[in-house]
Amino acid sequence: MTARPVVFIHGLWLHATSWTPWMDLFRDNGYQPIAPGWPGEPDTVEEARNHPELVADTTIDAATAHFANLIADLDEVPVLVGHSFGGLIVEKLLGEGIGAGAVAIDPAQIKGVLPLPLAQLRAGLPGLGNPTNLHKAVSLTAKEFRFGFGNALSEEESDALYERWTVPSPARPLFQAAAANFVMHSQAAVDTANQTRGPLLLVSGTADHTVPDVVTRSTLKQYRDSAAVTELKQFEGRGHSLTIDPGWREVANAVLDWLKTNGL
Repeated sequence: MTARPVVFIHGLWLHATSWTPWMDLFRDNGYQPIAPGWPGEPDTVEEARNHPELVADTTIDAATAHFANLIADLDEVPVLVGHSFGGLIVEKLLGEGIGAGAVAIDPAQIKGVLPLPLAQLRAGLPGLGNPTNLHKAVSLTAKEFRFGFGNALSEEESDALYERWTVPSPARPLFQAAAANFVMHSQAAVDTANQTRGPLLLVSGTADHTVPDVVTRSTLKQYRDSAAVTELKQFEGRGHSLTIDPGWREVANAVLDWLKTNGL
């Protein structure tokens, strides 16, 4: 029997290689993991930092179509695991019937989710604070990363993650998500009523500033009209860095357990 593929999709401001520890763990557990970058994303953190123009102006739909095309070339139906905007993308893909099941970790806000905590607004300011960023790729400072990702860590831990994994990212998805509830055909919309899709696990960190726990809980409510499996797992005191910080393995093992429970 061929090992089931797992497609890892990162969010804004992290590079695809930030999934490397997860990929090693999932490979050891019998999966076939891949972590493709967003459209135009260079293969290394250094290259991505040197060429922000390669990812500028990428939209949610363009990224989703990019991953859908990659998935279509796989020999087996994969499990999808996404973080932040990668979480929103795996929700969109699963809603379209793509993937055997999905895990959305601290997923970016989808259309229909109303809470907008102040911490989330502040975390999005590096991109949303200047309208001219719409068609640009934007970088975080170490201080901005500490607030948005590393607030539950020591300053030293946060700075180390910032130096290792952060890259410039397109600001356009932030604008699209922020305006989602005011746009009829928003690219941040997800088919949450799909009855035939695979299981979905939403994961939140209760100390997350970028996607606060109340936002993920509100996302769960959007799936109330679907009889398909939809569950939420919360990690107390964890921030948006929970996929890359020293506690990543606890989250990854919980995801592996959930996949096993759901026959994935």
